[in-house]
Amino acid sequence: MTKKVSNKSQVTEFLILGLSDSLELKVPLFLLFLLIYLITMLSNFVIITLICLDSHLQKPMYFFLCNMSFLDIFYTTVTTPNLLYNIISGDQRISFKGCMTQLFFFNSFGSMEYMLLTAMAYDRYIAICHPFSYKLLMNARACQLLAVTAWFAGFLAAVPLSVQISSLTYCSSNKINHFFCDLTALLKLACDDTSSTELIVFSEGLLIVLNCFLLTFASYVQIISAILMLGSSENRFKAFSTCGSHLTVVTLFYVMIVCLYMKPTSSYSLQEAKVLSVLYVNIVPMLNPIIYSLRNKDVKKALERCTRCYW
Repeated sequence: MTKKVSNKSQVTEFLILGLSDSLELKVPLFLLFLLIYLITMLSNFVIITLICLDSHLQKPMYFFLCNMSFLDIFYTTVTTPNLLYNIISGDQRISFKGCMTQLFFFNSFGSMEYMLLTAMAYDRYIAICHPFSYKLLMNARACQLLAVTAWFAGFLAAVPLSVQISSLTYCSSNKINHFFCDLTALLKLACDDTSSTELIVFSEGLLIVLNCFLLTFASYVQIISAILMLGSSENRFKAFSTCGSHLTVVTLFYVMIVCLYMKPTSSYSLQEAKVLSVLYVNIVPMLNPIIYSLRNKDVKKALERCTRCYW
């Protein structure tokens, strides 16, 4: 649907084209994304439950991990239920307000993930490089302040971009060539000059993404340097194992970001972006709790204790 705005046709709803228009793939795609979503919900819920119930996991590292699990649940819920509905019902419509709301929360949770991963890197830096000051520096109040700052700053960072995107005129088409209201897909539909919007994207990228990356990178340079200076290989392995899971998640996260967004506009393909977005939006939140649980002895022991208690 469209309405007249200053001699232009402004859309009131969008059509999300999704991943495929093949009827043969309808059921397999629905079942696949439903399975991914259920695994993501269950695995993250298990992590949250273990951390809340097991006293051995009442540590800063697991406090941040609990926050990450909540974030992964919210992050994938922003897009996946609507995707499942679109696939099974064939109804591709989403209202303008609904699209802007989805974009706002998607950008918010994305920004929060950068900041929480940075806070977790800082926690590992203090634990390995300044172990005698760890309890003092990473006390409950400091951890809560870091987490609250990440959540608040994430929502705050999404406001300027959401306001700018919602003020653009979309008159060329209302068909979003994606499976959710993604920023790049919306910009391709805008009739207005998008240079100011792109400037906001670039500015927030420098302010949030680049700074978080540099802080995380600097933390791990110090961590790896400290580990290499340890005397025995056993001590080095033990020290590295405390941050191995987080380093794996950080690497996976930033590789996805680089592949998805850090590309020249001329070589940007929405079809390729949709495939990469599936990995970034659906697969990574599913893998995060699996990586943390498989490579973390404390989590595995907590799971064993909980299993014995309830069975």
